[in-house]
Amino acid sequence: MKNIIAVAGATGNLGSQICQALVAKGAEVRAIVRPESDPEKIQQLERLGVRVLKVNMLSAEEISRAFWGASCVVSALAGLRDVIIDTQKIVLDAAVAAGVPRFIPSDYSLDFTKFSPGENRNLDLRREFHAYLDAQPIAATTIFNGAFAELLTDQMPLILFKQKWILYWGNADHRLGFTTIPNTAEFTANAALDPATPRFLSVAGDQVSPRELKTIVSELTGEKFSLFRPGGLGLLSVLIKIARRVAPGKNDLYPAWQGMQYMRNMGDKRATLTKTDNNRYPHMHWTTVKELIAAHYAHSTNP
Repeated sequence: MKNIIAVAGATGNLGSQICQALVAKGAEVRAIVRPESDPEKIQQLERLGVRVLKVNMLSAEEISRAFWGASCVVSALAGLRDVIIDTQKIVLDAAVAAGVPRFIPSDYSLDFTKFSPGENRNLDLRREFHAYLDAQPIAATTIFNGAFAELLTDQMPLILFKQKWILYWGNADHRLGFTTIPNTAEFTANAALDPATPRFLSVAGDQVSPRELKTIVSELTGEKFSLFRPGGLGLLSVLIKIARRVAPGKNDLYPAWQGMQYMRNMGDKRATLTKTDNNRYPHMHWTTVKELIAAHYAHSTNP
């Protein structure tokens, strides 16, 4: 019999790639979605071979029926308190009621257990959910992946191609952990199918410092990039407070100050990875930062 894995948040980018990876590994995948979910995204999941079940996300009883017989529930939900705490609690309660033995929460971040409450709003929500999760009769596995590597060429202003700068705060030799979304999805799929996972797993597709990043980008582009340090982490913390006061974005998942806060946390020594679980599934190929940027640069110069 096929291993049944249920996925919440399957219409999102990470969730859909987790489903794809699970199907490729021979799992039977059930995705729970809201009735009003995008029909095109539902069709994409169904074309992959995913069984899509439209459910009332406020009904643990209804979700529980969709989870019956599953060996693991994977959450890839994204949002603020109403999602990460409220909806995810309902999904967890449904998994427990259905007798599902394992649960993977929607964390996919740097290791927030090393940080204190109040340092990062989005990570605080995950920490709060953990307090509820750890009190339930179900085995849980959190996956820490640092930051999604795709942010390097998109929303995270570290590589400033026009100015030919590598922007950083603090120490130019502090190494930052990045993992691509496909790598995170594949690792999550492996973990979902692995009955012996521990409470926490940490991965990093690559770890690079700003100084190393300068060398990588200079080599790939054939142009000389320079390091640009506006200030230390203390100054960045002050700027975050100002940005949060000027544009609080309380209902936004990623307001500008939240992205700045994540950069601040990544630059902290507490975010340093002394060991990873990359080798737990040795057949995986981990995409390096150099490979990612090379592909991005090739596409941007030859669209």
